[in-house]
Amino acid sequence: MEEKKENALQTPLSAAEIQKILPHRYPMLLVDRVEELVPGVSARAKKCVSINEPFFQGHFPGMPVMPGVLILEALAQTGAVALLSEPQNRGKIALFGGVKNARFKKQVVPGDVLELTCRIEARKGPVGTGTCEARVDGALACRAELLFALTDGPQEGQDPATAPGPGDFSGDCR
Repeated sequence: MEEKKENALQTPLSAAEIQKILPHRYPMLLVDRVEELVPGVSARAKKCVSINEPFFQGHFPGMPVMPGVLILEALAQTGAVALLSEPQNRGKIALFGGVKNARFKKQVVPGDVLELTCRIEARKGPVGTGTCEARVDGALACRAELLFALTDGPQEGQDPATAPGPGDFSGDCR
């Protein structure tokens, strides 16, 4: 990540500093540390995978494997750090718009350290794409192109269920 180093924020970012950028909290905060960050361009982060993760209780008993969708979520959060660290995006939320060309190459198990990278490739207004990789000990575990949409987060004191979103998510499940 050689680009735009002059715009880089002071790294590494701790979990507490990440929580100032991302709205996620336990058990959905899947980024433990940000090693490199160029706002709006790229981020490199780590997720320490522990047997204490709640998903290992059922995925799979006797053979714990981190679910692929959570690896994708960790990659998305890494990209969200890059996007939401831009001053104009503070307080916003980065939502999944889609996943393209996801490939899983290695199982991720307790004790692994996921090395997460996301490079923002294209943006048009609040929508864009990022190219992401997750590695363990340098070996590729997952690669994907993630599509995102930025939207306003809930206002102070606002019920998140009534916060504005990119579409009509009225909550009616009928």
